[in-house]
Amino acid sequence: MSPDDGRPRGPWSRRGAGFGIWYLRTVTFLNFLSAVWVSFGNDIRRHNIAEFFTPYLLTAGFASGAFSLFLSVTLRRRKRAAWILNLVLSGLLVLLFVLGMATVPEFRAPVQNWVSLGLTLLFVAALVVGRREFYAKGDRSNPKLAAAVAAGGLLVTSLLAALLVSVTNTAEGSSTFVQRWRYGLMRLVSLAADDRAFPEIATPNWVNVAINVLSTLLLVAVLWAAFRSVRSTEALTADDEERLRGLLARHGDRDSLGYFALRRDKSVLFSPSGKAAVTYRVVGGVSLASGDPLGDPEAWPGAIEGWLAEAREHGWAPAVMGASEEGGTIYARHGLDALELGDEAIVETAEFTLAGRAMRTVRQAYNRIERAGYTVRIRRHEDIPPEEMDRLLHLADDWRDGETERGFSMALGRLGDPGDGRCVMLECYDGGAGEESGELRALLSFVPWGAKGLSLDLMRRERNSENGLMEFMVLELIQRAKEVEITQLSLNFAMFRSVFERGSRLGAGPVLRLWRSLLSFFSRWWQIESLYRANAKYRPIWEPRYLLFEKSTDLLRIGIAAARAEGFLEAPGLPKWLNRKHLENVR
Repeated sequence: MSPDDGRPRGPWSRRGAGFGIWYLRTVTFLNFLSAVWVSFGNDIRRHNIAEFFTPYLLTAGFASGAFSLFLSVTLRRRKRAAWILNLVLSGLLVLLFVLGMATVPEFRAPVQNWVSLGLTLLFVAALVVGRREFYAKGDRSNPKLAAAVAAGGLLVTSLLAALLVSVTNTAEGSSTFVQRWRYGLMRLVSLAADDRAFPEIATPNWVNVAINVLSTLLLVAVLWAAFRSVRSTEALTADDEERLRGLLARHGDRDSLGYFALRRDKSVLFSPSGKAAVTYRVVGGVSLASGDPLGDPEAWPGAIEGWLAEAREHGWAPAVMGASEEGGTIYARHGLDALELGDEAIVETAEFTLAGRAMRTVRQAYNRIERAGYTVRIRRHEDIPPEEMDRLLHLADDWRDGETERGFSMALGRLGDPGDGRCVMLECYDGGAGEESGELRALLSFVPWGAKGLSLDLMRRERNSENGLMEFMVLELIQRAKEVEITQLSLNFAMFRSVFERGSRLGAGPVLRLWRSLLSFFSRWWQIESLYRANAKYRPIWEPRYLLFEKSTDLLRIGIAAARAEGFLEAPGLPKWLNRKHLENVR
């Protein structure tokens, strides 16, 4: 069903839209090819003078290639504004062709002109037939922003072009700045400019190329402003959060990541019945959901359909990070493909033991830290006095050292909020007989997972503290689980765990070994393998987690959006002394 009017779209509508997109892709290729293949480019340009003309947008050059490329991308994303622009431009060109061939006999003789007219007319017909495929709405502020970018950009680039011409002008005689500015402006707006109107200006060819590059960049900036998607939706309101907490109270034990839906930089869409919800965030034109939908599984389809409809309405690429097998199955029924990301480590506290040969290394490390005098204090956040919580927030912020707070799908993004009283804090102290006489060296915070579970949220430790403190704290929590009345614990997510596990076995194939080597190389920066090793020592139950996506061509875009959401791609922040703040709400 079409998101715009609810009427069905037939195969001819899809074919028409597909032809329009592939036409622009072909023209883009030819434009870029003609820009680097001089003789081919000259042939195309000759067909645009005298009695010849070429099909829609086939003009040769980088600027025209960038223009057609941008239009093909926006058409593929089903932008209604791009469809309107293409239809208007190509329709006017068809009228111009028909008028010229009807009134000028010389235009009717060349076969190329009939081919150009036929291709352009076919493109227009394809857009008309496929009109229902282009339903994605843009931001209402786009026209004003595009006009501002065009006006300001043209002024700045024309002044830069005039400056470049002034520095490189080798013509005899003098020229005024206005003449040089007009020359630069002419080069910006026309790739086939006539230099004979400026006898007092002579510049090297690379200057003209540089000005054309400025023109291309300006064109791309204007097009981006004109066709950008709606960049965000409304964040969680207090009422939304209350409804989500109600769903978690009834169904929170289904998904260990459910509590992270309460991040306040997310938006939410509820099912028509209100019994289920999908939480998500829009990043770089990607509507990125995380984990399974909340609530009653029977109502999940209603929430998923609403989320997908909104994504398609705005031209966002829908994607899900970290869905379980159950949630991924439901998403897949709505047209999404699945890719296994890795595994979540889950420990059943009643079945865990440090005894046995397999746990010898872990047991020795635990005993070493215990003999050194370290102790762990375990409390619910609601049991921590405000002044103590403020001190913990200050230390956690210090130990973060001003870095970007990472996490989206498996992190809450805040610490010490009054609404998170059921979260559990672990404090590790050194020396002495108890925590009162030692110094705080590390912190762990867990969020609730239903009534009987916890999910790891935040890890902090003093940079010069003893190695192994985190493992010691986790083992203490497992062995003292009855203090906080839990039976299961969700630890870190191990990305591509199966690759590391199977790739190290006897008989692993060359492709698997190569893939494992590649991941080991990137682990130098992203700790992929070390997270797997850190989790594996607890001998957990491994639960697979999946990435869901609609189109494989969107995977790069989704990967960049996910990296931005998780905090791995971020602009450099302010120095620590300018950016000292507590771990508060993300928004």
